[in-house]
Amino acid sequence: MPSRKFADGEVVRGRWPGSSLYYEVEILSFDGKSQLYAVKYKDGTELELKESDIKKPFGNSISTYNGGPEPKQNEGKDSPHRTMQSHGEGKDKPHRRPQERVTMPHKSSNVSTQYSLRPRREEIKFNEVNSKGEKPLAEEPDLLRTFHVATPPRKEMEFGGVPGALLIMLGLPAVALLLLSLCREDDPSLLRFRPTWPALCDLWEPRAAALYLLWLSVQALFYLLPVGKVVEGLPLVDGRRLKYRLNGFSAFVLTAAVLGAGLLWGLQLHYLFDHFLQLAVAAMVFTAVLSVYLYARAQSAPRDELSPASCGNAIYDFFIGRELNPRVGSFDLKYFCELRPGLIGWVVINLVMLLAEMKVQNRATPSLAMVLVNSFQLLYVVDALWNEEALLTTMDIVHDGFGFMLAFGDLVWVPFTYSLQAFYLVHHPHELSWPLAALITALKLCGYVIFRCANSQKNAFRKNPSDPKLAHLKTIHTSTGKNLLVSGWWGFVRHPNYLGDLIMALAWSLPCGFEHALPYFYVAYFSVLLVHREARDEQQCRRKYGLAWERYCQCVPYRLLPGVY
Repeated sequence: MPSRKFADGEVVRGRWPGSSLYYEVEILSFDGKSQLYAVKYKDGTELELKESDIKKPFGNSISTYNGGPEPKQNEGKDSPHRTMQSHGEGKDKPHRRPQERVTMPHKSSNVSTQYSLRPRREEIKFNEVNSKGEKPLAEEPDLLRTFHVATPPRKEMEFGGVPGALLIMLGLPAVALLLLSLCREDDPSLLRFRPTWPALCDLWEPRAAALYLLWLSVQALFYLLPVGKVVEGLPLVDGRRLKYRLNGFSAFVLTAAVLGAGLLWGLQLHYLFDHFLQLAVAAMVFTAVLSVYLYARAQSAPRDELSPASCGNAIYDFFIGRELNPRVGSFDLKYFCELRPGLIGWVVINLVMLLAEMKVQNRATPSLAMVLVNSFQLLYVVDALWNEEALLTTMDIVHDGFGFMLAFGDLVWVPFTYSLQAFYLVHHPHELSWPLAALITALKLCGYVIFRCANSQKNAFRKNPSDPKLAHLKTIHTSTGKNLLVSGWWGFVRHPNYLGDLIMALAWSLPCGFEHALPYFYVAYFSVLLVHREARDEQQCRRKYGLAWERYCQCVPYRLLPGVY
């Protein structure tokens, strides 16, 4: 069997069937039996082409238009998957070259069935009409009726597919409850752990559930306030850009003001500490109900509003999310849950733990370790809310749907497990010396500088690649018209923002000492999470940028830790 000439993800020139013109296409897959390449034009059209109809991107015989015949469909409308930017990149102005054509034998109207010209949305509508036995409103041209629709490449499932999704959905709630129970034990060791589980009926507390719903309602109200600027997200499959109001930091300030006023008027937060497990269970129940609603409503969502990560399997789509941007009117459910209830709730829980430490340990002031944990994590949350716009280019927003995975992570995992260090210190006090506290603070600031500077450099380059302040940075040009940063923070390692994240995670745990491993669960978990996420980033960047990404990997060989990984 002859070997293939072009790799998946490579951007090349494909001949438009029935013409002598070549346009820019992306290689999707290769069928070894038929020796045909599945390709995608920039207008969304997917065909199968012979190798002889594909040429390298540079040289003669290329049309001036880089994306498919202009009369067919608007070009340049990439899917969210294609527009996701997990690496520093900027867009250049396209370079036009004189139109040139190759004289080829004229094809008859009976074109070979190895080609497919119908755009996907038209194909779906056409199939639906045929399945109902109805006649199309308008007949297609003879040329299109002779073409055969190419089968799209099967989507790969992540997270171990259906078995992995089931394991995560069943395992994460159990792990969260186990961690919270361990924190209450005098000896939080798994080897000697004898859980004192409350009765099943005691895990559900109606008052705690009502309090959790009140919290969500207040944050939803703050989300709807006409405060903050409105920005557009990345282009969707149909070219639309959704609008987002950036008022997360305002919601945080309002929450702090309401909470501060309540404390001045004698509000007692100890109920939250005493019923912490019941609050977590209430959040889990709400997440399950929300996930069912999200999956049910996604069944009637248009195809171009579905997530690129969904695959059609009910269990996997329930987990990963079937609909990309579920909205009730202008209320974006995924965008709301990403930052507000979880991150702001995390800060409130840390404050509850600080007050509980003073009460449980009869302290006049909180311990230095508790102050460091609260301060470090407060800085992290404030940074995320202040730079809210950066969320719009993350994988969570542009690629993953809104299902159980993100809902549980945003509403349960973040507020109830990221506050583990503060919860641990309530029952396991650790006296920290000032010199050691200074070293830990220096480590935290080091991680924060790497994290913030790397992200700021990337965001500035995306907005204006020709900014004179960025002129010293080296770049690699890609076939998409954008450039990849290969110097500065992004020439240090391929994911410097993740490196900063990991350093900060370690600094959050160090104030708890080394008597038990429990406070370091977050570091271990976060390491696995970021290694998995950067692997997803790498895969998608390789698919998007092709050979340019390979060149970047040669220039910057290490992913996270220089000289190690």
